[in-house]
Amino acid sequence: MLTISQLAAYAGVTVRAVRHYHKIGLLPEPGRDRSGYRSYGSAAVVRLIRIHTLADAGVPLARVHELLDAEPDAFEDGVQEIDKELRAEIRRLQDSRRRLVRLAAGDHLALPESVVGYLDRLRDHGISERYIEMERDAWIMIAAQVPDVIDAVIAAKHEQLGDPDAQKLYSLVSQAVDNQGDDALLVEIADILERLYLRAFEAGQLGDEPFDDGLVELLDAVMLESAPEAAQLLAIMEDRGWKGWTRIEKVPVERARVICPSDGRGGSRPG
Repeated sequence: MLTISQLAAYAGVTVRAVRHYHKIGLLPEPGRDRSGYRSYGSAAVVRLIRIHTLADAGVPLARVHELLDAEPDAFEDGVQEIDKELRAEIRRLQDSRRRLVRLAAGDHLALPESVVGYLDRLRDHGISERYIEMERDAWIMIAAQVPDVIDAVIAAKHEQLGDPDAQKLYSLVSQAVDNQGDDALLVEIADILERLYLRAFEAGQLGDEPFDDGLVELLDAVMLESAPEAAQLLAIMEDRGWKGWTRIEKVPVERARVICPSDGRGGSRPG
């Protein structure tokens, strides 16, 4: 007969583990010898080894009991089910590890790969980091609110970047963010925006973004809070008959502002 220490040694576990298995009912409590010590036989050794083997293979202790006493077919089915659960958990952990690795780069925080690629493309065009940070924050909200359409939206943005006007616009907006108070620059931006808006309007593409009103307001607020000059640009565009930033609307204009690009000052004339 074996003591608890000898039993633990035979099975390759600790005495503490044996006591825990007693407590949760995996290993029956043995009788005690005349000295009051637990006394184990060979059956306990075999059962403890089987418990340890299952637990060491990743079987949750809550499932070990049902497998220990199962018939061969039921045992096989139970092991396959646990294996399926473990494989799913492994995939989840691997995905978590990939996300943690990507978090070493700030752009990857809460952003899908498609958006990160788009931001990298903006960098390739020489766009400033301050402007890219503004875009990143907006895309984080978009990705969280409409994850199912984010890749399609980004694909459209990539297509737009092939337009020379769009490329020039990004460059000028980046400069405006880094050089606040340049009225002439805002007018040049407004000229390009007006051309782009007019093309989109004629193509029936204005207002086709997949965002609800609340998200549109939030995205506009991010832009206005991040770039004080944005309010001035929006005012210029509204004078020209275009309202909004995330969702563009063509509005009636009674008077259109004429702004001299050389000094940024404007007068007005009948529209």
